[in-house]
Amino acid sequence: MLIITIFFRLKSKTIAQEYTCHLIKTQKMEVATGMQENTEIKMEGSSDNQKTLLAVLQFLKKNNLASTAAMLEQEASNVSSGDGNSSDQKRFITSDVSSLLSSYSNKADPSSYQDNYRMLKQFIDSNLDSHKWEVSQILYPVFVHMYLELLYNNHEGNAMQFFLKHSQDLDDFHHEDLVKLSTMTRKDQMEGNELMRVFHSSEFVVKMSRDSYQMLKRYITDKNLQLISGIIQDHIFVDVFDGLPRTRNQIHSTSGGLGGDARREENKTKVFYGLLKEPDIDVTLDDEDEQSGANDSELGEGASKPKRKKKREILSRKNKADPNAPSNTRIPLPELKDVDRAEKVAAIKESLKRVRLGGPDVVAPTVCCYTFTNAFSGVAAVNISDDSSLLAAGFQDSYIRVWSLTPHSLKNIKSAPELALLDKEADDILDRMMDERTASDSRTLLGHTGVVYGVSFSPCREFLISSSEDGTVRLWSLLTWTNLVVYKGHLWPVWDISFSPHGYYFASCGQDRTARLWSTDHHQPLRVFAGHLSDVDCVAIHPNSNYIATGSSDRTVRVWDNLNGNCVRVYTGHKGSISCLTWSPDGKYLASGGVDKQVLVWDIPNKVLIAEFADHSSMVCALSFSRDGEVLASGGTDNTVKIWDFQRAIADIDTYDINLNQGNVSLPDNGNYLISTFTTKSTPILHLHFTRRNLLLAVGSYTPT
Repeated sequence: MLIITIFFRLKSKTIAQEYTCHLIKTQKMEVATGMQENTEIKMEGSSDNQKTLLAVLQFLKKNNLASTAAMLEQEASNVSSGDGNSSDQKRFITSDVSSLLSSYSNKADPSSYQDNYRMLKQFIDSNLDSHKWEVSQILYPVFVHMYLELLYNNHEGNAMQFFLKHSQDLDDFHHEDLVKLSTMTRKDQMEGNELMRVFHSSEFVVKMSRDSYQMLKRYITDKNLQLISGIIQDHIFVDVFDGLPRTRNQIHSTSGGLGGDARREENKTKVFYGLLKEPDIDVTLDDEDEQSGANDSELGEGASKPKRKKKREILSRKNKADPNAPSNTRIPLPELKDVDRAEKVAAIKESLKRVRLGGPDVVAPTVCCYTFTNAFSGVAAVNISDDSSLLAAGFQDSYIRVWSLTPHSLKNIKSAPELALLDKEADDILDRMMDERTASDSRTLLGHTGVVYGVSFSPCREFLISSSEDGTVRLWSLLTWTNLVVYKGHLWPVWDISFSPHGYYFASCGQDRTARLWSTDHHQPLRVFAGHLSDVDCVAIHPNSNYIATGSSDRTVRVWDNLNGNCVRVYTGHKGSISCLTWSPDGKYLASGGVDKQVLVWDIPNKVLIAEFADHSSMVCALSFSRDGEVLASGGTDNTVKIWDFQRAIADIDTYDINLNQGNVSLPDNGNYLISTFTTKSTPILHLHFTRRNLLLAVGSYTPT
């Protein structure tokens, strides 16, 4: 049941305690079940080819592809025989974890780890504030790698003491990672740990000014802290820049990523963020459009001229080329059909009636809230079509349901014999093709075998794309209400899906730590975007369809180029998994919300964080810019919708400040940008959508308290 509501404008246990509990639990499990034998592939020799084969075999065995792994081992054995080696001498044998983690081998006195870390911390604490906060970034990766070295070299007791003594000194946002780290208490547990994989496979990035780095380097050399020196050399990348050291607030605004800060070289690529030039479409205003907004006879001659001028500006703006936009041929886009042109004309006419929300006298939008009640199967995904006429929801029982939000019912297309009798030249041919006998307010789509985590409408409203726990993406026809294509490529659950604003393309992301770009006429992905260190939780396609943005559980936001598959932006700053993304209408800004209750806004050309809105008391699940880009709406599991004055927030950012501080901005007090808060009774907000007239639609599922 769908209920509509309208709002009119008017710390838990410490890390040490959790670690101790885990030790007791682990010991009990070992007594009850015994030690589980851990085997893995060891490769004789050290060539690059052998390492590649080892990585492939590990991947296959981890994903239970035993038969494929066996075939690859057999093939490798045959190659070895052809090289003159004995046929019974296998190239791959089982061994312990040391074959992979030998870089952690160290014969140092285990007590020296405590001494080295203590001296490093004393140096940081006694430093001047101008350098203290920059150098302190090194503590967390050093702590993790020291703990892993102690475990690898079978110093479990020393590792336990080291963890309990120093874990409390680290920043609070590392709590989740430290809990994962605490699940490793022995050497044989290191291989399967997610955090272990991340830290061993990639360097932790620390951004630091040259003066701070030289000071740290000189102290390590003078005190002969060889353990710390080795860890920095092998596992940490210090991204040194020339300029003033960053302040504590600047460091905090970019910290939190699972792999540390973003490297400066990762953000150097030019991004064509502008909008594509619109095709030449002749828009003729009818009587209703001429009278929209105000009656000239009532407001007088002086009031009608500005409104007519505004309409002319809107219409002329559609045909202006954006100097920051890519060429219309940079990536292939489908040709406009007559129905597409009619849709664009309707969108332009609707924009003439748009209510402005920003400006000197900021006003909150009217909010219409759709609430799911008695949704016993649980709502997992929601989406509203661009013209605000359709609403789709995915449920935990694998169903998808589509509702009409207008008086027009949902109908099936007529049968082939009936279609053959129609006059194809009739102006209302599309209406005649639909069967009135099948009219209904809602439709149900069946096909997935798992929870439906994502749904998205095509711009033409003829298709719906969905993603599921079953690892598939499905394309549905909204004319025949049937499944057209099943796209298979992701290895595990697909968390999110998004159609391109220009149609034809769509993007998906999932638990396999990748995002993929698809097209409606290919069953294989056109691009696979790999680089995140954990699940990719959300995806959003740029308004010009040339880029996609992804948010991940590794607490980073990435922007990818659809043309070549390269990552062109990496943003860090969230302290928790990222749950939602949205682009501004002009394509210049990207907003992200996450489990850390924050809404962060990123500037694409200047490559920096420019706004931080932190007023939610729980996870942020939905974001939406108004159609003019002047306000930003956010909704979350705290049962609220919040409206932010985005236009004023970006006006307060000093461009000179960005250039002076190497792209690090001192953010102003963001509490002043909150325009209003709309509170529901007990409905977490799952989706937000601004109509073309700037009415805000919110969707959530009622949760009894």
